[in-house]
Parts: sequence; C-alpha cells; structure tokens
Amino acid sequence: MERPTLREWLREGEFTLAMSAGFFGFFAHAGMLVTLEDAGLLPSRVTGASAGALVGGLWAGGVDACAQRDVLMRLRRDDFWDPGVGFGLLRGALFRAMLSELLPVQSFEACRVPAALSVFDVLSRETRVLSCGALAPAIQASCTLPGLFHPLWVEGRPLLDGGVLDRPGVAGAHASARVLHHHLASRSPWRRKGSASLNPPRRPGLVALVVDGIARVGPFRLAAGKRAFEQARKSTAAALGQRLADGIVRTSAREA
Repeated sequence: MERPTLREWLREGEFTLAMSAGFFGFFAHAGMLVTLEDAGLLPSRVTGASAGALVGGLWAGGVDACAQRDVLMRLRRDDFWDPGVGFGLLRGALFRAMLSELLPVQSFEACRVPAALSVFDVLSRETRVLSCGALAPAIQASCTLPGLFHPLWVEGRPLLDGGVLDRPGVAGAHASARVLHHHLASRSPWRRKGSASLNPPRRPGLVALVVDGIARVGPFRLAAGKRAFEQARKSTAAALGQRLADGIVRTSAREA
C-alpha cells in the first residue's frame, strides 16, 4: 500500500500540533503554521516548549499565524530587552507585557483549542505541563531560558524554559493522539555530538516534520528572522506533498 502524503495524513483525522524548543525558533514555527492555516489543516490541540509554546500558546489563544508573522517582522530587541539584577540577564517584564497585549484571552479555558505547555520546575527538577489557569504566565514560563531571563515565579514555584527537559515539547500530548511534531534541530555549539536533542522524537502516531538548514536567529540576529520564517513556510508547503517515510517528512531550507 502506498504511503500517504503528509497532507493526506493530516486530513485523516484530528491531530495535535507539537512544536519544539529552539531558542528564537518561533520564526520558523510561525512560518510552518502559516502554511497549515493556508491549507486548512488546523490542529485540534497544541503542545510545545519554549519557542513552540510561544507560537502554540498564542495560536490557541486566538492569535492566527499571520498575525504572529506581522508581529515578528516588526520585532526589535528593545521590545523585550530589560536587563535587571537577578538569576538571568533579563527581567522578563517587557516580554510579559507583549504577551498580555497580544492575547485576546486570559486563560487556557478560553482558548479555541486545548493547549498544554511544558515548563521546568526548578524545585522538583522536573517537567510540568500547564494546561489550565492563566495563559500569559504559562507561555512566559515556558520561554524563560536559563541565563537569559530571571526564573518566573508562578504559585510560589520558580519555573524555567520547558525545553530544559522536554525539548520536543511533546510532554503535553496524549499517548493515543495523532501528533504532527515540528522539529527544530539544535544547533547550539555546547550540545554534544549525538545528543538526543538533534533527533526528532519517535512514538506511535507521531509524524515529525524536519526542515534542515533553517537560518539561525537570536537577540542579536533578529534580521535573520524573516529568512527563517520564509524558509519554514516554503519548506512546509513542499513537505505537504511528500510521502511519509518511517514517521518523518524531511525537507531542506536550502531548496526553499
């Protein structure tokens, strides 16, 4: 039997969209999601960590990918750069203000689809999945990269970036769910060769979309964000027509 294309697989039934951590990879996540929106292939649930939690949380809260694109294309470092004394460079107050301004809803319960965002609990040293209560602080906590942001205290507990232990951002996905996982391979120089973070997760019912060669973006490389967005958008459009191969659809940004 011929394997389905990614588009055909997504149309077979409801699916969860899981988006990985990846520093400033939210440009690439938004580019991928714009293509899904254009194709009418919308998730029934979203999960994610860090960059994935940002895009997924905003989308679940009612901020379409096209609107996210518009915000990202205008993003400047001064919009979120607020250094302060603490365990991290930035206080995070400007980032929280941006989230509060963007989100049309305040809670997970008011989202258009269920969302489950991974965070790292400093005291228990475990991943926690936030899926109820206030939405903006949950998104912020999942994006609180150690060293860059001060830990975010929520209900008396310090929280950090969900990608610390759940880099794929799949902890919030139900075991029986059909999952489309947008995988951003780590390109951090401090990750050892062969690190598990370099590979997409494997589990029954999960299809990983992997785009190699996405432009690297950071707080001092925001100009590369537009390129990363377009690479992910075009590569995802091409990937929709590819047939699944062992749970992975892989494309190259260099061909986009």
